[in-house]
Amino acid sequence: MKKIGFILLCFLSIIPISLSAQNYQMVIKGGHVIDPKNNIDELMDVAIQDGRIAKIAKNIDTTGAAQIVDAQGLLVVPGLIDMHGHVFSGTRPNSYLSDGLVAVDPDSFTFRVGVTTIVDCGGPGWKNFHVFKENIIDHSKTRVLAFLNIVGEGMRGGAYEQDTSDMNAQLTGQAALKYKEHVVGFKVAHYAKRDWIPVDRAVEAGNIANMPVIIDFGGSMSFAPLRLRELFFDHLRPGDIYTHVFAELGGAREPVVDYETRKFKPFVREAQERGIIFDVGYGGASFDFRQAIPSLEAGFFPNTISTDLHKGSMNAAMKDMLNVMSTFMAMGMEIPHIIKASTWNPAKTIKREELGHLSEGAIADLALIGVRQGQFGIWDKNGYKLETDKRFECEMTIKDGEIVYSVNGRSEPVVLR
Repeated sequence: MKKIGFILLCFLSIIPISLSAQNYQMVIKGGHVIDPKNNIDELMDVAIQDGRIAKIAKNIDTTGAAQIVDAQGLLVVPGLIDMHGHVFSGTRPNSYLSDGLVAVDPDSFTFRVGVTTIVDCGGPGWKNFHVFKENIIDHSKTRVLAFLNIVGEGMRGGAYEQDTSDMNAQLTGQAALKYKEHVVGFKVAHYAKRDWIPVDRAVEAGNIANMPVIIDFGGSMSFAPLRLRELFFDHLRPGDIYTHVFAELGGAREPVVDYETRKFKPFVREAQERGIIFDVGYGGASFDFRQAIPSLEAGFFPNTISTDLHKGSMNAAMKDMLNVMSTFMAMGMEIPHIIKASTWNPAKTIKREELGHLSEGAIADLALIGVRQGQFGIWDKNGYKLETDKRFECEMTIKDGEIVYSVNGRSEPVVLR
């Protein structure tokens, strides 16, 4: 009887061990997890099952895991969200960023830099959103969302974007509701007259659909540009977005840092405190160290980091999302804040709070990023250059629990079959 009791006791003692082991789809081991939403900033393991985050803890048991990823020496962060890109690529030669030749294919430029979600910023309008969905969204592995242009023709450039008769708030708002799975807000850009018609109509559409607007302000061809203070406090709502915040475009747009004194304007911080979202939108000509450095020195940091990705910007100073993030690291922005501005903040801004974090049960979008040490130069459109000793590099990107990009094959097995 004693022998039977001893055997039963031994059997019961091993039950907790067997119950603790899980046959996870993937376990990411030994990385430095930064998850701003959940205030995680330490060495942790991440387990994935059925395309979702199953567990975040120290020393997760890998017994039975289908794939194990070695993340030692790497940052493990939510999949990056590029809130301002241009991916409505097409074949129309006179359509600029709306089914035209200047936009880029998303999958070719996202996963390799840790981006799992990109938002096309105003390429389509209500008249051609169905084309964008059919040609780009439906055929991309990247999660592609969109700010709908207040111009019905979309971002076709030139006279199209000056035509206030094609800025219909009702039709734009209704299209956003029809495609609410994919549309996250409304865009105003490139308007050159000195009036508020596009902004006010975009806000009207925003009220119809309960979505934010994002403003590319200017440039005005009038003697004096419209004033930022008036935009922030009289026309925009808390939650609306001002992009290209660090642009310096001469007289076409009022800057956040005064041209003469080179001092940051305090009312911009007041607007941020009011709830206006300030987005980088680096672009081909929309980032200038003369604006960015004094702003950061004054304690003003962007809410969201984004690229304004297109053929011109990616081959110039901007390059890609990680280069823009490296730029802010070189200017002294702390890494956790950079990650937050590239993940959780944009997710909240576009009201997609299922993204941008690593909570248990969340969509398993992750980026494994190295911080490379060396001697690097980061420069802007004018050739102003910062020397820095580190930059971000993407080692691996995971979307919906699957490896979609890997540089060195730091998983075992490297490929699941």
